[in-house]
Amino acid sequence: MKKTIFITGASTGIGKETARLFQSKGWNVIATMRNPGNETELSKLDNVLVTRLDVLDLDSINNAINEGIQKFGKIDALLNNAGYGAYGPLESFSRESIVRQFNTNVIGLLDVTKALLPHFRQNKSGTIINISSIGGKMTFPLGSLYHGTKFAVEGISESLSFEVEEFGGKVKIVEPGAIATDFAGRSIDLTNDPTLAEYQPLFGKVMAAVNTMFGNASPASVVATVIYEAATDGTSQLRYTAGEDAKAIIANRKLADDASFTAGLKAQLGF
Repeated sequence: MKKTIFITGASTGIGKETARLFQSKGWNVIATMRNPGNETELSKLDNVLVTRLDVLDLDSINNAINEGIQKFGKIDALLNNAGYGAYGPLESFSRESIVRQFNTNVIGLLDVTKALLPHFRQNKSGTIINISSIGGKMTFPLGSLYHGTKFAVEGISESLSFEVEEFGGKVKIVEPGAIATDFAGRSIDLTNDPTLAEYQPLFGKVMAAVNTMFGNASPASVVATVIYEAATDGTSQLRYTAGEDAKAIIANRKLADDASFTAGLKAQLGF
């Protein structure tokens, strides 16, 4: 019997590339997105269900899960991929923007996971794969909101792994580095208030560094391959890095104390 993966945020980037890969490997794919009517590629593939899901809409979550189970009978893996990054001085964000960042990247992930847990429990199996980031292990300036959500994903995933082991489930965390998707465009909420003069030199340095970092980004297929490994390797490994830059940065973070790592990052940013 074919296995089935349920993917959030499958319209572009990592989610779409992962849907393509799993379909090519013989899996059924439930590719969810906020605007499925705009999807023209995945909907043409065999064994792929394209359907609506907005992680901020509980009804859409439950409807997508029910539709997927009705079509394929069983869901074996969940990829929590939907999300975006809010960057800028904290003072420049409205409270609405702050809440939206955490609702999308954290509460949405929890809502989708919680909605699928009864199905996994009933089947005494199920792999939950959460997309974190190198930004869940270290931080860049101006990312207090985004990094806050990814640090939360790390903690949620690590703790949840104990729970799902009780019925035969697994939790996996994938930590990409800079990936050549539209994250630096459509999937980033960049906010700045030029009247906050004290932050402007920092803002300029960080923006220049981001442009350089994404200039050497890995393709989304690199992350999709790691996600496939996490879903199929049969191990209890919790964390997987994706991209050579991610491997180097996370290794350096493990070796360095806070002061040394921060000093190195400042030097790279031209402080």
